[in-house]
Amino acid sequence: MNGAAPSPPRFGRLAEGARPLPGAEVFTDLLAEAGARVERIVSRGAASPPGFWYEQDWTEFVLVLEGAAALGFADGSEQRLGPGDWAILPAGCRHRVAWTDPACDTVWLAVHLPRSGAAGGSS
Repeated sequence: MNGAAPSPPRFGRLAEGARPLPGAEVFTDLLAEAGARVERIVSRGAASPPGFWYEQDWTEFVLVLEGAAALGFADGSEQRLGPGDWAILPAGCRHRVAWTDPACDTVWLAVHLPRSGAAGGSS
């Protein structure tokens, strides 16, 4: 490590941090390194705007830790997610947040993988 002292470990709790207002989401990067990014998302009654689609050029892994949500897809299907449910959204997968529980926070953990050919690996 070129004689430099290593960085100290960092700790935190996913349940702590900024909370959304009703109908909103809060995104917090927890780690961004070597082309990958780990993000905490907290939603309350939030949904993607009508006609809006995510169509990322990287693969994303999402895990619902608490609350409930539904993801919508370009073919008209929806997948409901609850605590412990996860999804792998491949690069180019058109998707949107169709619904999140308006009565409580939905806490997500999202891992954005490096783009194909990016430093640190491929998707």
